[in-house]
Amino acid sequence: MRFERLCRIAEAFGFRYRGGKGSHRVYVREGVVEILNFQNVHGKAKPYQVRQLIKVIKKYNLIGDEDDV
Repeated sequence: MRFERLCRIAEAFGFRYRGGKGSHRVYVREGVVEILNFQNVHGKAKPYQVRQLIKVIKKYNLIGDEDDV
């Protein structure tokens, strides 16, 4: 998956960009314990990071929270 697309999806689910260094971006969301750390590798996100976002969305039942996703 494209790195920028993964970041946009995280933001659509209410995660906000908290910073990062180099090729990394850190996202947090109120009410979610996990911190998402995405790494840009030649424009792509690492597959395990995509799975991590999906797992957090399911764990916290975030589907349906956002109308624009």
